[in-house]
Amino acid sequence: MKHNHNHNNLPSAGPELMPVRFEFTHPTAKTVCVAGTFNHWQPEAKTLHSTGVGHWWKETTLAPGTYEYCLVVDGHWMPDPLARESVANPFGGRNSILTVASSPAAAHLADAKTFPLKNINKQQTQIL
Repeated sequence: MKHNHNHNNLPSAGPELMPVRFEFTHPTAKTVCVAGTFNHWQPEAKTLHSTGVGHWWKETTLAPGTYEYCLVVDGHWMPDPLARESVANPFGGRNSILTVASSPAAAHLADAKTFPLKNINKQQTQIL
């Protein structure tokens, strides 16, 4: 007989999954999927939903980390045009980079470093 050493009977704590949303716009696309290191490059595992007006989206959750991925649009693999970063892949194309932060606060801080806010209160001097 095996004993449960978890006396509180709580599931073991793994990395917290964070929400991720993929979006893509293409007026004539029939199918859009996303394939990457998070789903073993299997596009059928993450099919995006169409709004019916050329806008595609998929919400999912991923563990914090850095992933490479591509969009698969009507069978053609391509980098995500909305991705901030990409790297060369071994097939002569590019893979998009997705960094999933460990918390919403960490994601906000990462965005702040990438897109600093302009100081709108800064006094402007005018030369007459």
